[in-house]
Amino acid sequence: MPSNPTYNPGLHRFAVVLAVFVFVLIVAGALVTSNNAGLAVPDWPTSFGSLYKIPPMVGGIKYEHGHRMLAEFVGLLTIVMCVYTFRVERRSWMKKLSLAAIGTVIAQGVLGGITVLYFLPWYISSAHAALGQTFFSIAVLMAMFTSRWWVESAAMSSPDERRAPSTRALTLLAVAAVYLQLFFGAGFRHSGISILPHMVNAVITAAILLWTAIRVLVTHGKARELRTPAVWLLGLLLLQLGLGFAAYLTRVIWGKDAVQPLPSMVYTTAAHVAVGALLLANGFVLAVQAHRRTHEIMLTEKAAPRTQEAVVA
Repeated sequence: MPSNPTYNPGLHRFAVVLAVFVFVLIVAGALVTSNNAGLAVPDWPTSFGSLYKIPPMVGGIKYEHGHRMLAEFVGLLTIVMCVYTFRVERRSWMKKLSLAAIGTVIAQGVLGGITVLYFLPWYISSAHAALGQTFFSIAVLMAMFTSRWWVESAAMSSPDERRAPSTRALTLLAVAAVYLQLFFGAGFRHSGISILPHMVNAVITAAILLWTAIRVLVTHGKARELRTPAVWLLGLLLLQLGLGFAAYLTRVIWGKDAVQPLPSMVYTTAAHVAVGALLLANGFVLAVQAHRRTHEIMLTEKAAPRTQEAVVA
């Protein structure tokens, strides 16, 4: 039998640092796209024919090559995180998750290279964006799984839930809706599809997220581990809708005839992408918490009849 996990503050702090740098990497990637700098460095995996020389950081090169250097640093942090996890973690699934993080960051780098080699095909660029958001969510979950609260928290009771769909199913639906919305947004940013699917799905996604957050707050409002991400879900949703409207105004309405991206277009779009990443990661946190709580309750309910039978015997 595997021994119980113990809280390791060093591993948790490193996981938090990794999540922060992945978020910064997403912002850097958004700046590349928003500044139309995806082909500022025309080759890959080299930069202007070199693997180690830093090119003049001017114009779009500072965004594209800066993004590459930050991605390499994040890849190194991910490898260190995996080695660290294998050395101190007792939970086998955490070790597998750290390996999944390495696999994700490798795939992300390959997709990024393909976008350059094949001159930014929108579907590859959109997949690159979606996988980056997924990698950030994995990093956030690793930070949560290594926290003292997660490691040392005990099972808690919850009100019986007989309505359909269940809270657990709703949280999964919310994550799927955000994924679809991120893909539509990336497809529009990379000039592959029109903005209409992104706008229509924004209404559907907002309704699903609102439904999910209200369900959690009404049914599990006393459970801090569910209440907190539900409140964040509402806050991030409102912020994202505001940023989406601002990005639409600056990019589609006011900046449609701009020769090059204006600062207002860049900032609003990059902020919209960044909050989208936070929204997805928060959705994963809520879904995992809902799954954990449901799983603990199911185990408790299964154990209760056995205890009663033992007392009767």
